[in-house]
Amino acid sequence: MSAAQEHPADQLECPSAQGGGLLPPELRGWMLLLAATGAVEQQLRTVVKERLDVSHDEFLILCLLAEQPPAGSLRMTRIAELLGRPKTRLTYQIACLQHAGLVTRKSVCGDKRGVEVALTEKARRLLTESSQALGETVKAALARFVGAEQREALCHLLPDLAVEAGREDAGREDTGREEAGREEA
Repeated sequence: MSAAQEHPADQLECPSAQGGGLLPPELRGWMLLLAATGAVEQQLRTVVKERLDVSHDEFLILCLLAEQPPAGSLRMTRIAELLGRPKTRLTYQIACLQHAGLVTRKSVCGDKRGVEVALTEKARRLLTESSQALGETVKAALARFVGAEQREALCHLLPDLAVEAGREDAGREDTGREEAGREEA
């Protein structure tokens, strides 16, 4: 049974996807992106806690750092900017990650106030080991909570989601043909 059949209420079209309201297309698109992000975050929180034993916000920090070159780092001010978080809150989260052995902190040469943060090998190993489960969680959340129009728009951003959507659509078509064949017989 497909996710749409299991949870029909979850498949209701987002009102902002229908257009015709007061919002311009850019704001409708942004609202769809927020809805998709919320669906993913909701499902991802549990997997992140189980696999990495960190909070969702700490996970976002790890993701930003994971996109840096292996020996690369980011300044805390830049992390705060990218995540839209106050630096004081970020300081606490970095301290938690450092205590868990997942990041290192060091002062920026020539800038007493600047602090750079980098992933440890332990964090790289955990992210590598968890990446497939985390990726599958994202795809499943998008497939379950995002309607057909929203999924089509997101497929341009996430090619793997397009492949999954194609498989689901093919399965539904096969089921539809089987049912039609039974009705004719």
